[in-house]
Amino acid sequence: MELEREHPDVGPAGQRVRLEDVARAAGVAASTVSRAFTRPERLNFQTVERVMEAADQLGYRRQPPSRSSPARAVRTLNLLVQDLANPFFADLLKGAVSQARSAGYLVSLGDAEESATMERGHLERLTGDTNGVVAAARWTSDAELRELARQRPLVLFNREVPGVSSVVAGDVDSSRHLIEHLHALGHRRIVYCSGPYNAWSNSLRQHAQDETARRLGVELINVGPFKPLIGQGAAAAALAWSRRPTAIIGYNDQLAIGILRHLRSQSVDVPGQVSVAGYDNTYGSDFVHPSLTCMDAPVEQAGRAAVDLLLARMSGDRTVRQLRLSAGLQLRESTGPVPAAIW
Repeated sequence: MELEREHPDVGPAGQRVRLEDVARAAGVAASTVSRAFTRPERLNFQTVERVMEAADQLGYRRQPPSRSSPARAVRTLNLLVQDLANPFFADLLKGAVSQARSAGYLVSLGDAEESATMERGHLERLTGDTNGVVAAARWTSDAELRELARQRPLVLFNREVPGVSSVVAGDVDSSRHLIEHLHALGHRRIVYCSGPYNAWSNSLRQHAQDETARRLGVELINVGPFKPLIGQGAAAAALAWSRRPTAIIGYNDQLAIGILRHLRSQSVDVPGQVSVAGYDNTYGSDFVHPSLTCMDAPVEQAGRAAVDLLLARMSGDRTVRQLRLSAGLQLRESTGPVPAAIW
């Protein structure tokens, strides 16, 4: 259902500009103009751009609601991420915002910036808030998160705490598949460059990789921890390469891309001399050279699922649900058969 027509505005020459004038100039129906302003996601990009350009040229501006109009309560969900600069969390935000919007909610974003202090500050400010929160909380203890969940609706992302609902973008099988893929290519000496020591997903991956490597007779060497950033790739690559592996796995795509870059700068052939793989399949993993083989984590889907769990919690459903979404393996150029002889 469309909103009421906006009040006319005054154009640059003093004439009153109406919604119908914008529609005529853009060559669309008046209802399309209204939708372009109120629900642009329902139109194609080109139509919205044409409407906005016509409105700008005519000097049309939407009339703000009258102060005497009944105020509508703004319903908001809170989302806390570790590092908004990481495209991994951009995908989470996209899924969460899409699902929240369809339910009539806005999303308020908090960025912990990979800092325990920032994370704690964001969560403390949320205490007592009646709105729900989806949190990628790395630094906060299990006990504190359980207490927060007792005070208000809470869903965790990529972390499981007993008694708290959560969604994990990836499962144990994801890590198993990655080791099995490298084993099938002939790799028997693999280095895993681990993520932050307190990252729950890192522990999940490491445990699954270790178990699979033992089962397949693969020597798996764990090094680290490293921050999940491209800039940490040089240190990770240097340490991993010193262990003489035939394959290197990065905790996430950002770290793996940094490893790729450093190896190339040292004239190491990937995958001719060593294969490299990562996790998540975030934006940019297919742009690097060679393109990165990685686990394809369903992060956007996880964002939608987390919001669904949160809305159920806010409606009074006290059932604790812990979802693990399976990830597929995205095969690209950075992995290949083990070289006949390197060392």
